[in-house]
Amino acid sequence: MTNASVREFKMPDVGEGLTEAEILKWYVQPGDTVTDGQVVCEVETAKAAVELPIPYDGVVRALHFPEGTTVDVGTSIIAVDVAGGAAPEAQEEAPAPAEEPAEPEEQPAARQPVLVGYGVATSSTRRRPRKQAAPDTAARQAAAAVQQELNGHAPAPAPVAGDARPLAKPPVRKLAKDLGVDLTTVTPTGPDGIITREDVHAAVAPPAPQEAVPAAAVPVAAPAAPVSYDTARETRVPIKGVRKATAAAMVGSAFTAPHVTEFVTVDVTRTMKLVEELKQDKEFTGLRVNPLLLIAKALLVAIRRNPEINASWDEAAQEIVVKHYVNLGIAAATPRGLIVPNIKDAHAKTLPQLAESLGELVSTAREGKTSPSAMQAGTVTITNVGVFGVDTGTPILNPGESAILAVGAIKLQPWVHKGKVKPRQVTTLALSFDHRLVDGELGSKVLADVAAILEQPKRLISWA
Repeated sequence: MTNASVREFKMPDVGEGLTEAEILKWYVQPGDTVTDGQVVCEVETAKAAVELPIPYDGVVRALHFPEGTTVDVGTSIIAVDVAGGAAPEAQEEAPAPAEEPAEPEEQPAARQPVLVGYGVATSSTRRRPRKQAAPDTAARQAAAAVQQELNGHAPAPAPVAGDARPLAKPPVRKLAKDLGVDLTTVTPTGPDGIITREDVHAAVAPPAPQEAVPAAAVPVAAPAAPVSYDTARETRVPIKGVRKATAAAMVGSAFTAPHVTEFVTVDVTRTMKLVEELKQDKEFTGLRVNPLLLIAKALLVAIRRNPEINASWDEAAQEIVVKHYVNLGIAAATPRGLIVPNIKDAHAKTLPQLAESLGELVSTAREGKTSPSAMQAGTVTITNVGVFGVDTGTPILNPGESAILAVGAIKLQPWVHKGKVKPRQVTTLALSFDHRLVDGELGSKVLADVAAILEQPKRLISWA
């Protein structure tokens, strides 16, 4: 096994702009054989749990980090010996006979790490035969190498004939161009002084020898002082993953957007009756029908009537961005913490379609399979605190959104109905909004519209 045959698979950015991920589980161990596309581990980012496939065929040489370790994006996490041979960039081409040049051999382009559900563009690279040094030039190079060995010095890389252009293959030249690396400043390590991809990366990356060392080989320093708390009376849980990201987002939101929260208590007896009727409707067979479905539809109708509520604040451009679509976020409590996946283009869905999307969203979140893309680009959010028996709350805005609706518990309460006190199904709604772009009038209109629809669901037909 040579170093040239070992491929280091680095932690990819499995979301947009994420900087780290925690290794939840390894599916392979050193000595196992892996194939291109095989899932080797599961990692948890600040947004979701994601399975990572390996882009190589070969044998696992080392796992650099144990389960439970948080690793920065770009750090090598597993080493794979690619069939025990030299890496594509390090393989030496055999010179073709001078009297009868061989047809250039077509080689597949080097595979890059990819995410689950994504692929790389298929392409092929045709290699050109390397120009051979003239006989007298080769003789001088051999003589110089022998003389250096006699003098006790390692032979220097062979000089390049002609215009002194550094030896590098087209993919390596493109990589150097993309990274802004001058190949004349790169120290080659490949055969015959060829610059490899690793040489280019080494020229731009700061030295980080600890990345290539297996975690088991790194000595762990003893704690400087004994634990200062009673483990029988306290439990300390590391802040990481979804909970860490949620905390940072909520702090950023609370101290960036000036929050205003308004409340309304509404009789939803007719809405609850409609829920029961829809459960018997053939069009909703097999679909999840509950009060949240009609509350979501009521909010979408209110947004259609008051489109300015569906906006965001662009601080850099000093602009209010009004969205002509609604990606409706639904706050979901999961074993890994609170996440807010959203239903894309919820405004364009019929009631049965919305019910289907809600069911899929909830099921996926409970299974811990929500993808990072499902939690991006939300515009407005609903959080149903009523499922915990809570009357209402003052929800904090999801970053980048202008409003969030909290739904309280639906309870049987005494209520004045048609001039008489009767037991009615009642709930309290709370709407928090960003006061930079939503004033009290607009926020009140949206909340009043939602309440009016839930009190008289027939308005879904007349207002939609």
